[in-house]
Amino acid sequence: MNAEEFQERKLEVAGWQVNLSSYRLGAEWHAKADNVSPGAALCRTTGATREEAEQKALERAKELLNRTKRHTV
Repeated sequence: MNAEEFQERKLEVAGWQVNLSSYRLGAEWHAKADNVSPGAALCRTTGATREEAEQKALERAKELLNRTKRHTV
């Protein structure tokens, strides 16, 4: 099974740059949100539609990034 309809975009979530990618495997959509700078995956989600999978990923990423403390240098 191959990934189809791959899409990737950069957004700002809770003051952080986030890379959101989504694709379809069979009938199920997958989405992944990662921190642009180190590229660490924040979350991976699935859904019946692209919008549902991306919305779940963005909600979880926002939840995690809101807990992250910023320190001034």
